[in-house]
Amino acid sequence: MRITDKICKEASQLPEELAREVLDFIGYIQAKHGLLDFQIEQLRQTQEPAMYHVWDNMEDEVWNDL
Repeated sequence: MRITDKICKEASQLPEELAREVLDFIGYIQAKHGLLDFQIEQLRQTQEPAMYHVWDNMEDEVWNDL
């Protein structure tokens, strides 16, 4: 089993609030190591609550894995 599969398995067993902490920590590690643009990530996180109903719908499920 790959480490990413292990992380997914463990994170999927956490309550939603703790899983979000794990996700935030992953974002921190990505930013720390220059793997993402911190300003763009902050913008995405700011937009997420308002755009959730647009981004998470059955009509565009095919795009989720791209």
